[in-house]
Amino acid sequence: MEQYLKIGTILSTHGLKGEVKVFPTTEDVHRFDYLDELFADMSGNRDFRPLRAERARYFKNLVILKFRERNRIEDVEELVKKDLYVSRENAIPLEENEYFVGDLIGLTVYSDEGRCLGELTDILETRANNVYVITPEGHPEKELLIPAIPDCILEVEPEAGTMKVHLLPGLE
Repeated sequence: MEQYLKIGTILSTHGLKGEVKVFPTTEDVHRFDYLDELFADMSGNRDFRPLRAERARYFKNLVILKFRERNRIEDVEELVKKDLYVSRENAIPLEENEYFVGDLIGLTVYSDEGRCLGELTDILETRANNVYVITPEGHPEKELLIPAIPDCILEVEPEAGTMKVHLLPGLE
């Protein structure tokens, strides 16, 4: 399971006083109001640099974020296009049967008959429910779409790296 969870991406600088525009990828956008420590992935390879948030404002679908000890545009230019993460300890508490996307992507999915269906490679968000995209090993062109509903999702074990599903008629 991932130690760090992505909460946004820095799109650009904002003004001259060290603020950045962040596209949030977290369900609770206002979590930036009470967030103290976060991490920027400086290389895209989990090269995390700690940052301390000072304040957040909101404009349309973006967060305008100011970091402590970064008071000039030059201090934040290196952060543009970097992903922002929080540690698992600072993540939003989950309800029962809720999971972080990062913990689900990569799970090996098995049918309730014990057959390996492939790897969970994506999650599609729809109005009704999420849909899990399963890619069979050796067949990346074929995708199996499984609705994330209790009738289909029987067991999720991120620690073991597995998920057990029931395929309703017509899904396969």
